[in-house]
Amino acid sequence: MKKPLALLILKLLGWSTENKFRHEHKYIIIGAPHTSNWDFLYFILLARTTGIKIHWIAKHTLFKGPFGKIFKRLGGIPINRQIHNNLIQKMTEEFNKRENFVVAIAPEGTRSKAEYWKTGFYHIARQANIPIVLGFIDYKRKTVGFADTFYPSGNIEEDMKKIRKFYEDKTGKHPSRHSEIKLKDQN
Repeated sequence: MKKPLALLILKLLGWSTENKFRHEHKYIIIGAPHTSNWDFLYFILLARTTGIKIHWIAKHTLFKGPFGKIFKRLGGIPINRQIHNNLIQKMTEEFNKRENFVVAIAPEGTRSKAEYWKTGFYHIARQANIPIVLGFIDYKRKTVGFADTFYPSGNIEEDMKKIRKFYEDKTGKHPSRHSEIKLKDQN
């Protein structure tokens, strides 16, 4: 799908885009809040407006059946979350061997309310020395976008404070499913 068509579809659906990040050849995009299947459509359309090939990580069961091939063509990378598969190491290696590689991850890991964010995105970015782009969807403003880019400092608690501040005014389709932006060990 070409950029003009993606922009037209978003406009017809009543949505606008914001793109404030500086393009680099390798980075991780975190997409939040993730509370609905519709988030996927809006992020795919947003990705098409940038012209950048974006891969995305999702549970392996989404890739079974008739949509499996379509999802893979759209950049999907199936992950079986029930099996410890060294995802951080594998993704770091993938970033290190490619010249251009962009991966989107929903840190909640689910559309349901989660107790904490998964931090694989952070560790991959840190180990591969690549930036994190804050991708967002805001149903209240009907806006989807890519915002600031930053390199993880290594102080995950401080970096998560910045991330939390950015997302505090973003509203998912189902606000009751919003996950707290906190680490597993935080109360």
